Amino acid sequence: MFKIRLINTSDAAAALKVYAPYVLNTAISFEYDVPSVDEFKKKIEKICAQYPWLVCEHNGRIIGYAYGSTHRDRTGYQWSPESTVYLDEQYHRKGIARVLYEALFKLLKMQGYYSVYAGILSSNIKSVEFHRALGFEDIGLFKNIGYKLGEWHSNMWMQHFLQGHNKEPKTPVPFRALTSDDSVSTVLERANEKLDITNLNHDQI
Repeated sequence: MFKIRLINTSDAAAALKVYAPYVLNTAISFEYDVPSVDEFKKKIEKICAQYPWLVCEHNGRIIGYAYGSTHRDRTGYQWSPESTVYLDEQYHRKGIARVLYEALFKLLKMQGYYSVYAGILSSNIKSVEFHRALGFEDIGLFKNIGYKLGEWHSNMWMQHFLQGHNKEPKTPVPFRALTSDDSVSTVLERANEKLDITNLNHDQI
């Protein structure tokens, strides 16, 4: 059974198990060292104060997650967060990342965000294609921006509009203020229904 829900700080160790292989074995993350559970817990607390962080469980075990985060700190950037998604490798191309992202974007839009950005390892073609399929457009290439595993790596930057850009936009609402809202529960319920209906479509990451 698959289930998408909001993360808790008690999920730090389980979510870190999903992330750790990307740190140790790939340049998808430019971190060199796997964070401690305590460090990851603090990251969850910081992000969840402002943004949604969703996890996907399979039979009670966390096998993936997606969250929003700050793209730039200055006030004028506040309507434009970043998005991140990670899955246990054995659950790639089963439609889980798509459902996680679609639910995340609905929640970000509810908060009052207008655009979302993603920085992707340019050689990670599957991820680039996945983001394009979700409506992201290429906006730039940061050539040789990071060095890891004995090589220089480039990042593709991509952008997706969540809604039309209005004049005088309202300040985004912190996600923590929305967690008791019925509409959040509705987004999660529909995400889980979609996982069931599609029976994990194998055409997606």
